[in-house]
Amino acid sequence: MRRKTKEEYIEIICSLVREEGRAQTGRIAEAIDVKPPSVTEMLRKLEREGLIVYESYAGATLTPAGEGMARELQGRHRTFADLLEILGVAGETAEVDACQFEHHVSPETLDQLRLFLKFLRETPEGQRSLSAFREFRTEQE
Repeated sequence: MRRKTKEEYIEIICSLVREEGRAQTGRIAEAIDVKPPSVTEMLRKLEREGLIVYESYAGATLTPAGEGMARELQGRHRTFADLLEILGVAGETAEVDACQFEHHVSPETLDQLRLFLKFLRETPEGQRSLSAFREFRTEQE
């Protein structure tokens, strides 16, 4: 099992807080398939970094800095999921793959992907290119 990143913890904490009001250690461990002591260790680290407020047995919530990080991660995820869906990757697969990409890309690359998606969506040339790609993809299948 690979080690989970700080970003993955922030994402799951954000999700659990939305669903349940707090992110309890056991629920985090269950959601990302790690042992509770590893979760506790990471929660303490995230608290030292000012990203969460953590109380033993009660769980964690995000600080404003943690919420900002979660929003940025969600934006990264959406960029990759949108690109993959445009390419014809099925929704669930696009979501899973986007989770992998979002943690391993430079800000420069992300900015260029966002600009490219904007071009595809908002310009006549982009719309024509998308249409031509969809037709090409259909012919190849």
